[in-house]
Amino acid sequence: MPKLSANPDAIFRSFEAQRIMVVGDVMLDRYVTGRANRISPEAPVPVLDFEQEENRLGGAANVALNLQALGATPVLCGLVGNDSAGQVFLEKLEAVGISTQGILGSADRMTTVKTRIIAGKQQLLRLDQENTHDLSETEAAKFLARTMGLLESESVTGLVFQDYNKGVLSQQVIQALILEAKKRGIPISVDPKQRNFWSYQGVDLFKPNLKEVRDALRTDVQPNNAALQKAAQSIRERNHCPIILITLSEHGVFLDDGEASNIYPTKARTVADVCGAGDTVISVAALALSAGLSAPDIALLANLAGGQVVEKNGVVSVQKEQLQRELVQVLVEA
Repeated sequence: MPKLSANPDAIFRSFEAQRIMVVGDVMLDRYVTGRANRISPEAPVPVLDFEQEENRLGGAANVALNLQALGATPVLCGLVGNDSAGQVFLEKLEAVGISTQGILGSADRMTTVKTRIIAGKQQLLRLDQENTHDLSETEAAKFLARTMGLLESESVTGLVFQDYNKGVLSQQVIQALILEAKKRGIPISVDPKQRNFWSYQGVDLFKPNLKEVRDALRTDVQPNNAALQKAAQSIRERNHCPIILITLSEHGVFLDDGEASNIYPTKARTVADVCGAGDTVISVAALALSAGLSAPDIALLANLAGGQVVEKNGVVSVQKEQLQRELVQVLVEA
């Protein structure tokens, strides 16, 4: 039965006092939409009659947007290329009121852009423009200097690593920031990917999805409590993370805090697009951790938020008022 250790209104008020640093791979999510009514005479592919192009903030920047939507102040740190897409990215950040201080420009790397070609509601193709190699030693040093300076000046209350395997979160960057955050008593949350899965030693909250857990443990973990508890124990033995939160797609989320484990099933919803759901889950989980909520509270809120965004097309942020209503409804129904 869902319970909260604090009043819902008090929880959301506490979010407004949080300043969460988000470090990781930022990107543009680009949507090219049109109509496809015929097949090309050149190849057996549809011809798209262009209607519009839209750019949205993605990756770690989407985590920042989710934090902002819940009333917190995001401190975003990432890297873009010195290219036209990078300029669009910076302009989009400024337009929504998120500081660009933590965004480093690079002459040696391109801005990550994921372009989705869509006819009606059907995605026809995704084109990725990106570099995935680690930052050079020079770039990593510059990036750490920028990030460490913001940790000092911005009164950060929480740190999120948002890893998409694009190279910003190198071993050097990860280890230096974990060490500094621990010195300052800042809680650390991680949304990992395969390359650095085992690099986040001693963080406070670790949020892989089920596929990432299976890949890391090299075993077919089933979405039931016994199998997930065993997987969480294996992860904790290597990463020493107190709270392990595993997203299970349509099955909800699983949480293990070393004392208890539980699956939080998802609410029945009409799924339009799963893109960005993981960003929302880690945003809410990190924010709740920073605000001092209990592990079960973290799972309950994160699960509701992740479910909310899959009802909408494209990468979108959580809606605070809707999350508040759904939280109250869940508690009443319980």
